[in-house]
Amino acid sequence: MFIERDGKQIPVPPFTEASARAKVKMAEDAWNTCNPEVVALGYTEDSEWRNRAEFFQGRERIREFLTRKWERETRYKLMKELWCYQDNRISVRFEYEWYDAEAGQWMRTHGNEHWEFNEEGLMARRDMSANDYAVSPSELRYAVAG
Repeated sequence: MFIERDGKQIPVPPFTEASARAKVKMAEDAWNTCNPEVVALGYTEDSEWRNRAEFFQGRERIREFLTRKWERETRYKLMKELWCYQDNRISVRFEYEWYDAEAGQWMRTHGNEHWEFNEEGLMARRDMSANDYAVSPSELRYAVAG
């Protein structure tokens, strides 16, 4: 199901395959902006997050986390893929690449996210698990070395 908001078609629960895929693509596009303000708008004001070993709640904390993340993870490029969906929940697998300027090393991160949405299509809960590993510039799949 979709609703119109700000001139855009927004996927809302209960999700169909088409609306779940659209929601995943919208999330991928937003995260690839590397703009904490843009990304945070997809979450409820009191959204609950688990990101690796960090647990926090609220849009302001999300903005702070993302600002810190993208200060470290430069030249960031993300791919998300729908894993499954039901009612108001979606699970995705993801990979992203980034450059750690402090270490002078390209990295790839891969993992899973489980999302829960409110009736307006905003994410109320995000649980993320991931692993990082070093890659050479010739191994990049998403980011562009240079």
